[in-house]
Amino acid sequence: MIDLLVAGSGPAGAATAIRAALAGLSVVVVEPRSAPIDKACGEGIAHSAVSYLERLGVELSGRPFHGIRYLDGRHSVDARFAAGPGLGVRRTTLHAALMSRLAALDVRVLRARVGPITQNTTSVTAAGVTARYLAAADGLHSPIRRQLGLHSPIRQLGRWQPSQPLSRSSSPAPHGAAGGVRRGLRQHFAVSPWTDLVEVYWSKLGEAYVTPVADDLVGVAVLTSARGTFDSHLDAFPLLKRRLRGAVAASAVMGAGPLRQRVSARTAGRVLLVGDAAGYVDALTGEGIAVALRTSAELVDCVRADRPQDYEAAWRRVSWECRLLTASLLWARNRPVLAPRIVPAAAALPSVYRTIVNRLS
Repeated sequence: MIDLLVAGSGPAGAATAIRAALAGLSVVVVEPRSAPIDKACGEGIAHSAVSYLERLGVELSGRPFHGIRYLDGRHSVDARFAAGPGLGVRRTTLHAALMSRLAALDVRVLRARVGPITQNTTSVTAAGVTARYLAAADGLHSPIRRQLGLHSPIRQLGRWQPSQPLSRSSSPAPHGAAGGVRRGLRQHFAVSPWTDLVEVYWSKLGEAYVTPVADDLVGVAVLTSARGTFDSHLDAFPLLKRRLRGAVAASAVMGAGPLRQRVSARTAGRVLLVGDAAGYVDALTGEGIAVALRTSAELVDCVRADRPQDYEAAWRRVSWECRLLTASLLWARNRPVLAPRIVPAAAALPSVYRTIVNRLS
């Protein structure tokens, strides 16, 4: 019997497995998809997360960025990082680096689905492997979370709605841009980055994030609850569209969502949820990986101490600030009176804006 079985080899799962191996635990990762795995995300990694991955021995390559810029067509405000740069990294590049580190540590990656989970007071079995604990890092729409009854429905627009994954070809559901079910679409463009910042363009439709990920490549991610294609969404950001004029699309459009995921608890017996599987507010502040890394460290500490009952409180302790800031900004974003005032307020109070950005980074 091994110490830890990790379901999912994304950033949360791979980081959990790497930290567990470095701590002397026996660990196996189960992942049904072939590497490298792509995902619709902003691809900007905060400085704290970059530092943590380096401490785990993960060798990253990408394009440094030095802050966040908010724009709404009339206003623009920059917040530069005080602690050090973040890193724009293609998701496939990040995943390849994580898998390389797992291989260097001789962590076995089993190509299989988790399937039914059985557990008792001393062990848990899944995918034919028995372990003392199972770390469920199987993503935003975690099948393990649903199997264990830990998923909570989301109340949207006056009724309860179950969350369903968005395929690569899907368009967001027909809700208004404010207060509806938010999803994301992402595409890359072959163009030299025009700034050393991550730019966030705001409009009535939603937000568009531009992240430099290489010297000749930027990723553009749109967050919205409006119906439409990626190209039609870009029409809501004329300044960005002008920036991309003549740029060649360098990847297919990928989608993700619904983003909001409520979870009733992070543990069920000897199963512990981590990463997006443990619950998600929104991609608005771009801190998904940083939170996943911090909580993965807490998970491993709880496994080492044989105290899974401590994980829920630990998860809440290290993630509360990001969850609160994201939820607060999303609340304002969903208020028609407040939404158009977010960027002007940041421009009018640049020191406050810089403090929040640096706190998150």
